[in-house]
Amino acid sequence: MRLRLPMLALAAAMAALAAAPAGAQTSPTAVAKGYKAPRNAFGQPDMSGVWSNATITRLERDAKYGERLILTPDEAKSIEGASDQRNARLRANTDTKNTDPDKLPECQSGATGAACGYNAFWTDPGTRLIRIGGEARTSILTAPANGRMPARRSVAAAPQGAPSGAPRQQFGNFDNPENRALGERCIIGFGGTSGPPMLPVLYNNHYQIHQTKDAVVIVVEMVHDARIVHLSGDHAPAGVKTWMGDSVGHWEGDTLVVETTNIRREQGFRGPADNQTVVERFTRVSPQQILYQFEIKDPAFAGPVKGEEALNFTKDSIYEYACHEGNYAMTGILQGARQAEKEGRPVEGARGPVREEGGN
Repeated sequence: MRLRLPMLALAAAMAALAAAPAGAQTSPTAVAKGYKAPRNAFGQPDMSGVWSNATITRLERDAKYGERLILTPDEAKSIEGASDQRNARLRANTDTKNTDPDKLPECQSGATGAACGYNAFWTDPGTRLIRIGGEARTSILTAPANGRMPARRSVAAAPQGAPSGAPRQQFGNFDNPENRALGERCIIGFGGTSGPPMLPVLYNNHYQIHQTKDAVVIVVEMVHDARIVHLSGDHAPAGVKTWMGDSVGHWEGDTLVVETTNIRREQGFRGPADNQTVVERFTRVSPQQILYQFEIKDPAFAGPVKGEEALNFTKDSIYEYACHEGNYAMTGILQGARQAEKEGRPVEGARGPVREEGGN
């Protein structure tokens, strides 16, 4: 969905965005000029409802754009047009004369051939670029200024026998279920969809927000997650680590500011992390959109990591994601590895990286 603003407000928002220095985050007041979010029964800005962050805008920026965050209208039209044409091709009937799966057209995830586990019928990553203040974005990341992840200063220790400097969770993939990706194990959503930060993936990009006087609950359609943001109290002791972390929020005017600590290291953004803190800001800037901003604070990164997304209102419903009920692949993966070991055969890819399905 596209943000609809009066022309004067839109012009002001565009000017504010254009004037912002590279890597700076958008001013919600500039985007929302002339709009006042409705209040709920508790006097809070009302963000209840179902919202989607589905988009074809990538987390990291294509290097060809350099430090340019905003696309021209012609560039945006070209990118979205090419996506529409590709989706139409992928939705076409399969060529039944082609019996070689490695020569089938690419699936919507970008994979090809036998690697295309899902065709376009099963995926729903979105069809439009992120638009904030009417401007199409080159990336979700706004800092570093080039829209690309900074280098890591250090990485988690690897197990014995693993290559030096490799994150622990990327090795021994088939040794135990604990070494498989969290989404495969039905613990949390794939590819960072649960947050923090909440990132778009291949499908199930819907979030339902519920508000009470003392808490905000964000129900994630992917897998089965429900983030509870407490609006009072302190964080739990540092030693108490939980999935999706410990989120404590407060209101700054019309913006909900959420600080999340105590995130389990396995869920760290871009690899295992021990002390990541994520600060999120939710501002309803129109009847159709919430401006979602995040900052990841991690001493392992050689610079700040910030990003912005549009949460667009939808009349869709949240549906059950029956993850465990259909998760027969986990048993098959591990049984296949054990059989290969019994036969004295190397388990192909056993020491390769674990990749989350549908991640940015």
